[in-house]
Amino acid sequence: MATYKEKVGTAVVNYAGDYPGAVEGELWYDSTNKDFKYLYPNVSSAGSWRTGGDLNTGRWNLAGAGTYTAGLAFAGGEPYKNETESYNGTSWTELNNINNARRNLTGIGTSNTAALAIGGYDGSQRGYTETWNGTNWTEVNDLNTSRSLYAGRSGTNTAGLVFGGYDTNVTAKTESWNGTNWTEVNDLNTARNIAGGMGQTNTAALGISGSNGSSNVANVESYNGTNWAETTDVNTARSDGATGQTPTTSGVWFGGAEPAVSAKTELWDGTSWTETTDMSTARKQLAGAGLAQGNAIAFGGYTTTTVASTEEWTGAGAPLGAWSTGANLSSAKRSVFTAGTQTSALAAGGSNDDTPAIFATTELYDGTSWTEVNDLNVAKFQGGTAGTQTSALAFAGRTPPTVRTNESWNGTNWTEVADLNTPNRHGLGGAGISNTSALSFGGFDPVTFPGPPGGRLPNTETWNGSSWTEVNDLNTGRTDMASGHGTATSALSSGGNAATGIVGVTESWNGTNWTEVNDLNTARGGSGSAGADNTSGLVFGGTPPTTGKTEEWNGVSWAETSDMTTARTNLNGALRGTTSASLAVGGNVPPITAAVEEWTKPSNTVKTLTD
Repeated sequence: MATYKEKVGTAVVNYAGDYPGAVEGELWYDSTNKDFKYLYPNVSSAGSWRTGGDLNTGRWNLAGAGTYTAGLAFAGGEPYKNETESYNGTSWTELNNINNARRNLTGIGTSNTAALAIGGYDGSQRGYTETWNGTNWTEVNDLNTSRSLYAGRSGTNTAGLVFGGYDTNVTAKTESWNGTNWTEVNDLNTARNIAGGMGQTNTAALGISGSNGSSNVANVESYNGTNWAETTDVNTARSDGATGQTPTTSGVWFGGAEPAVSAKTELWDGTSWTETTDMSTARKQLAGAGLAQGNAIAFGGYTTTTVASTEEWTGAGAPLGAWSTGANLSSAKRSVFTAGTQTSALAAGGSNDDTPAIFATTELYDGTSWTEVNDLNVAKFQGGTAGTQTSALAFAGRTPPTVRTNESWNGTNWTEVADLNTPNRHGLGGAGISNTSALSFGGFDPVTFPGPPGGRLPNTETWNGSSWTEVNDLNTGRTDMASGHGTATSALSSGGNAATGIVGVTESWNGTNWTEVNDLNTARGGSGSAGADNTSGLVFGGTPPTTGKTEEWNGVSWAETSDMTTARTNLNGALRGTTSASLAVGGNVPPITAAVEEWTKPSNTVKTLTD
C-alpha cells in the first residue's frame, strides 16, 4: 500500500481550524490556533471480554482448538462426554462425536478442520490420540505415557507437543508428535499439571503456571525444541486456566483457580506478564481457542456448577466508533419520526414540551444541513417509523390524543394510508426498509388501560404497502424501546418501559417469532438505535437517569462503546443508519434540543503537536 508521503507528498496544508479534508496520518497547520495537527485513529486502550454463543452441551475439563471465529470444543465431563462442537464466531454447531468419551484431555489444532484430541481420563488414564479432519475423528497412535490433566500443549495436528499432566502422579514428561508417532523428549524442569500452554509448533512452547500436586506454582518455562528453560513468572499463580494457541512470543491466559475460581486475564509479550481486564464470569476447568493475543474465546468450565457460556476476547487496539457534532434541526424537538441514513435522512414531527409545541415539519438531511420540505398531514410525535429518505412510513403516535394513523412518504409528499389494527398506541417500535415493507411492535395504550402501570403492549404488526396484519407478539410488552434495528423480517427490540419498570430486555425477530436474547448492559427506555438487521445494532442514550451510553450488538451480545457527546433521552425512533454510520436526532437533555450527533466507526481524533 502506498504511504501518505507517496500519495500526497510532503507539503503541509495551511487551514484555519481543523482541516475537514484530512486523512489518517496527515499533518496540517491550524492558522487560527497556530498549531500543527494530525489525524490518528481511535482504538481501544485495553482489551475486553464480551458474551458469545453458548455451547449446546455445557461441560468442564473439555478440550479446545482452532481460532476466534472457527473454534472447536470436544469431550469433557461430567459424566464423560464425546460431543464435538464448532464455533463460527456467533454460535456453536454439533458435529460428529469423538470416538472415546473422556475428560481432562488436551487439544491441539489451529483450525476447526484439523485438530488432535490427546489423552484424558474415563476412569483410567488414557493415551488415546484422535485426529480430526473437519468431519470425523480417527484413532491414531497413542501417547507413550497415558495421562490426563495436562500442563499444556503446542503445535498443530501434524507437529504437536504435550507436556506435564498426571499419570500415577504429577509428571514433567514431554512428548513430541510428528504426524504419525509420539516421541519422548526432555522433561519440564518442574513437574506440573492443569496448567496453560502456548505455541504453534512442536519446537517452541510455553508451559504456564499450574499445580505441582500440592499447590499452585507461578513459574513459566519456555521450550526451544530441545530443552526447557525458566522464564518470567505469572503475576497470579493458578491452575485449571486456559489459553488459545498463540505464538510463544505473544499470548493471553485466562480463568482458573487460585484456588478460588478466578476471572483473571494476563497478557504475555514474550518477556513479561501483565494483568488486564477480567473475564465476565470467573471459571475454572474451561477451554480456549485463538491464534493471537488480541483474539481468543473461552468456553465451558465450572463455577459452582457446569457452564455452557462462551466469552470472546478482543485485545487493545481495536477500532472504536465516536460521536461528533452534526447540523442542528430547524427546531428543538424530541421523539421525532426518522428514516434514512447518516448522509440521507428524514426527520418529521416531534414535540417540544418546553414551548410547548407539536410539529408536522419534515426535514431532509444530506450529511451537512437540513432542508424543510412538505409537512405531515397530522402533527404528531412518539410513534414508529420505517424506510428511507425517499420512501418512509410514520405510524401511530401522539397528537394528543394517542392515534393509530399511518402516513406514507414518497420523497415529496405524505399520504394517509391504512391505519394500524391496534388502536391508541404511542411509544411503539418500528423497523423496515421502505413504505411498502415495515414492522410495528410494542407501545403504550393509555385509553384501554388507564392508570398505572397502563397498557404496555406486546402487539406486532407487519405492513405490505396497503394493510397491516397482526402477527406473533413480543414476549415482553413494553413501550419506549430502542427500535429501528433492521427490516420487517429481521429486527431487534431493546430495552424500554415494561409493566415491571425499565428493562434491558432484547428480543430478536426472524420474520415469524420474537426470541429473547442477551439483555442490554444498561436497562433504559427512550433510546435511539440503528442496525441493518437482527445480527448488528447500536443503542444509545435513554433514561433513567439520562445517559449517553452507547452499546453495540454483534448478533449475540451487547458491548459498551464510546458515549454520546451529550447525554439525552426521548430519542425513540430518532435514528436510522448502520453500526458504522448513524444519526441521533434531537431529544431531551433536558431541555429539549435541536442538536444532532453523527456516529462513525472506525473514527479518528485530531491530535495537536506540542512544543
